[in-house]
Amino acid sequence: MLIFIIAGLLVHCVFLASIFDIYFTSPLVHGMTPQRTPLPPPAKRLVLFIADGLRADTLYELDDNGTPQAPYLRNIIEYKGSWGVSHTHVPTESRPGHVALIAGFYEDVSAVAKGWKENPVEFDSVFNESKYTWSWGSPDILPMFAKGASGDHVYTYCYTAEKEDFGAQDATKLDTWVFDHVKNFFRAARSNQTLFSKVNEEKVVLFLHLLGIDTNGHAHRPNSREYKDNIRKVDEGINDIVSMLEDFYGNDGKTAFILTSDHGMTDWGSHGAGHPSETLTPLIAWGAGVNYPQKVTFQFFEDEFLKGITFLFAQADIAPLMASLIGVPFPLNSVGILPLDYLNNSAHFKAESMFTNAVQILEQFKIKMTQKKETTLSFLFTPFQLLSDTEQINILRKARSYIHQEKYHEAVSLCKTLISLALEGLSYYHTYDRLFLGISVVMGFVGWTSYVILLIVKTHTSLTRSTHDKASTVLLLYGFGAIGVLIAFFLLIQTCPWTYYIYCLLPVPVWYAVVKEFRVIQDLASLLLVFPLGQSIGFLVAGALGIEILVFSFFYRSTLTVGLIAFAGWPLITRLWAQAKVTTLSWTLLCLLLAMFPLMPVVGREPNISLMLSIALSTYVVNSTHSSLQHKQGLPVINQIISWTTLASSLFVPLLSPTFFFQRLLSILLSLMSPYLLLSTGYEALFPLVLSGLMFSWIYMEKEALQHYGDSLKPKLAVLNFSYTTDITQFRQLHLDDIRRSFFFVFFIVTAFFGTGNIASVNSFDPASIYCFLTVFNPFIMGSLLVWKIVIPFVLVSCAFEAVQVTTQLSSKSLFLIVLVISDLMALHFFFLVKDYGSWLDIGTSISHYVLVMVFTIFIMLLSGLAQLLTTKRIELWGRTKRHSM
Repeated sequence: MLIFIIAGLLVHCVFLASIFDIYFTSPLVHGMTPQRTPLPPPAKRLVLFIADGLRADTLYELDDNGTPQAPYLRNIIEYKGSWGVSHTHVPTESRPGHVALIAGFYEDVSAVAKGWKENPVEFDSVFNESKYTWSWGSPDILPMFAKGASGDHVYTYCYTAEKEDFGAQDATKLDTWVFDHVKNFFRAARSNQTLFSKVNEEKVVLFLHLLGIDTNGHAHRPNSREYKDNIRKVDEGINDIVSMLEDFYGNDGKTAFILTSDHGMTDWGSHGAGHPSETLTPLIAWGAGVNYPQKVTFQFFEDEFLKGITFLFAQADIAPLMASLIGVPFPLNSVGILPLDYLNNSAHFKAESMFTNAVQILEQFKIKMTQKKETTLSFLFTPFQLLSDTEQINILRKARSYIHQEKYHEAVSLCKTLISLALEGLSYYHTYDRLFLGISVVMGFVGWTSYVILLIVKTHTSLTRSTHDKASTVLLLYGFGAIGVLIAFFLLIQTCPWTYYIYCLLPVPVWYAVVKEFRVIQDLASLLLVFPLGQSIGFLVAGALGIEILVFSFFYRSTLTVGLIAFAGWPLITRLWAQAKVTTLSWTLLCLLLAMFPLMPVVGREPNISLMLSIALSTYVVNSTHSSLQHKQGLPVINQIISWTTLASSLFVPLLSPTFFFQRLLSILLSLMSPYLLLSTGYEALFPLVLSGLMFSWIYMEKEALQHYGDSLKPKLAVLNFSYTTDITQFRQLHLDDIRRSFFFVFFIVTAFFGTGNIASVNSFDPASIYCFLTVFNPFIMGSLLVWKIVIPFVLVSCAFEAVQVTTQLSSKSLFLIVLVISDLMALHFFFLVKDYGSWLDIGTSISHYVLVMVFTIFIMLLSGLAQLLTTKRIELWGRTKRHSM
């Protein structure tokens, strides 16, 4: 069994890692030649304001009195500059948003997951290409652009992380800190000749990262007075900075200004998913080289978000715009397309800039094509047909000719065509090996699942007792070994990455293990042939329907409601209703009650007085904390101490109670309810209670279901004790009903996750849920608390199933194998649904679904270990005499 577990873990780790090699490899290539517009730029310096978490509609709309939220910026929009809306990409979080804005490309998901402060891969940016860049703001954002810069010309000034406090009295201090330090910097520059000469150089960038709006949005919601007051503070601060800079530079007209945001925010104060309130951000530009206002209406914000808007740009387009304004090379890995409507310059300048943009993206295409050509056999290499070498040369020559002939409009149009083809070609070569690798992984998936099914039939049923033919086994071994050598040689001559060897060679030993059991396959096939056709079809349809319900529940939580309603009727179509009417009634009612939760919005015999008091104390702490934060008095220290103490003791306290079935299960429930309450903000606080009630009923129902196998197996729950180890000789062979039990377990685990939330709610959770523990921004501690809140219902289900397992004398090994088959069938389904395009909601959801199911088996093993610890172990304090059951 140990060898099987190790092999299973390795196989699933390979399957899990495969999607990141197939779907989410870094888009970056290196070795390109920098490209810059040959004509003089309109601006000597650029000032970039990024108002973190600022929604487009909130900035542009008027209040009830017809007054703008940001009067100074409104004046810019109407009389001085250009405006529009930037559409963010994957994901709507701070790091990838800033990378898209300043470097012009969208980080792949795997890179985003590797760190927020460090750069998983080095990338070029507008800051790196500048002569000097000075930046002020958050320590989570600024350092990553300084660390990736060549030389010593990107300077950062950061406040401490402790200032990012959601419970602070005034989060606008984060923005006033930035404005004050910028003013002090330029005051110092007047008396420091070295600094004065640097800030007067060309190609200078000033970056002001303003985090207050995002912090207030998380703490008070975007429709709050605090959020909108922060926008006015930012508006006033920008006005002061612009006036100060114009005075410092003597109104030379060589400063360009850009205001935008990295992402928006939902009405409930979160971001990360794909709602328009998160993906649509404002874009305002004015100053040197920027076009003047155009006559447009602001009324499109009154209906659906930006319905019919024509001024919509991709977030990555802002990087080439900034580069063009100050005359620095476009970032090497930028995929942004220069928005010409923002430029106030000659047609010649616009055409040259677009030509530079096209050549810069084409450089990436050529490098990508060369790399793929070098690692593919010539007779197998299929080039991107729409952009051959000849076609590239012809388009570039024609565009250059148009510019010489002053046919600037035709040149711009041709360059846009070339950019479109180059971006399509980049995607083609980036996904060149996807089909090949996908087939290899699917072959491994199908082989592994087939082997597990054969293992269940062979070792846990009485259907077959076939033995191996040694001669045939040796012959198969040599045959599959030869196939493996041929595959390895094929990969070697193509100089494929080492990971390709794993994905392509894994199916060889897996299918060898399947084919080696050909006698079991024969016996199983013979049995199925004599099995009644109607029952066979019914069983297959029921199994497929059950898997599809589980899969659909990942997308539509209401599917769980349908499943729970079906569960409620389960005893009515069996003999259980006649056996135990009271138990069946409680099961039915609790199934229907639990079925209500997925329809809601996302967001013992001995009384245990101490645990009940703990729940009451937790309820008080939640109310007290949120009341204190509402009055802007911060997080009370005593509340914080109580919260962390309750959390730390939640897994320790149940071990003090007796190990009798319901006494221990009740202690686990009451103990885990306390931290769950501290992490709850709404109706989800009731979810563990209803779920636990159903789990108690499930234990009783399974006890009643045992009569199908004889009363000798029917235990008395009153005397069952978790601490007694079940004799392995009492384990029975599997029955069809055990598949139903395993399915129930998987369904309840899925319900524990999706009952009150979904993938998007995990990605963009409500920060208010962790306010009892901390209010200072710390993504890792916050994420850990969120994970623990999610795990608590899982633990309750696992502990209940531990009881079901003991009462039914079901081998944990056989259970694990059935669950493994169910989860692998789901994982194979989700493998085909993984996306690397669309909104972060689409991409993140597809990744999360696959990863969640792939780690399911590992998670089940860990949960099983934790459940055994919580149910079977007991800690004796102060020499208390241990009681044993009779």
